[in-house]
Amino acid sequence: MSIYIDQSTRVIVQGITGKQGSFHTGQMLAYGTNIVGGISPGKGGQSVEGIPVYDTVFAAVEEQKPDASILFIPAPFVRDAAYEALEAGLKILVLIPEHIPLHDAMDIMAYAKQKEAVIVGPNTFGLVSSGKSKIGIMPNRYFIPGPVGIVSRSGTLCYEIVGQLTEHNIGTTSVVGLGGDRIVGMHFIDVLEQFEADQETKAIILVGEIGGSAEEEAAAYISSSMKKPVIAYLAGKSAPPGKRMGHAGAIIERGRGTFESKVKALSAAGVRVAELPTEVPGLLKNIL
Repeated sequence: MSIYIDQSTRVIVQGITGKQGSFHTGQMLAYGTNIVGGISPGKGGQSVEGIPVYDTVFAAVEEQKPDASILFIPAPFVRDAAYEALEAGLKILVLIPEHIPLHDAMDIMAYAKQKEAVIVGPNTFGLVSSGKSKIGIMPNRYFIPGPVGIVSRSGTLCYEIVGQLTEHNIGTTSVVGLGGDRIVGMHFIDVLEQFEADQETKAIILVGEIGGSAEEEAAAYISSSMKKPVIAYLAGKSAPPGKRMGHAGAIIERGRGTFESKVKALSAAGVRVAELPTEVPGLLKNIL
């Protein structure tokens, strides 16, 4: 069992002929992702890595019946590309670009809700069901199958922790990158619900950071609704108030979203909070 995607998920790549789109198409194919088409207006009829290119999402849907799309589109044009995919009926969209205009992001999320579609990102590394399929830009070799589910706001820290697990021969069921922009399509609770229901997931790692209240809301959900063990790592322990750290959403304002408030909420919910990424494998071995 996987959450969101598996080896049968049919994927298209919007922006497949660009540098990033073509490179990561090759990487996703090497991992086993079932990519059935690419989109690049004006370049229909070409191919990239043996994958047919179409001018529009509708043309790809008519011939290939995809389920999901990953977008390698410049931020100012993501809204139009996402609307086209949603209008064509795709149910999972992975938005790789960062700094999508706020009102465009709000429009995308509202339309996705209307269409009952899942938006991963923006400013995300994507999602992977280990050993089955990935829709994203994460390095292939570290994502091996195992019993641990991971949901993360940070790409680099997630890679670090997955790498630490791999060194200790601990694999993952699924890994989901929520994205680092201020407006994103999914939140911790959405993914925690999926992991709680997934029979193959035996423990969960939550990778959070300062800013906002997503970790505190996740702590309340874990306390009230989860039976599986959760371990957390939080970035931004030494960040000064009012200074943005990396992601647009990682900022402490008016005393909200501090490292201390998040650790307190998660600890009260029974979550073990690691001081360093290197501590995570040891904490996991105590509960698996």
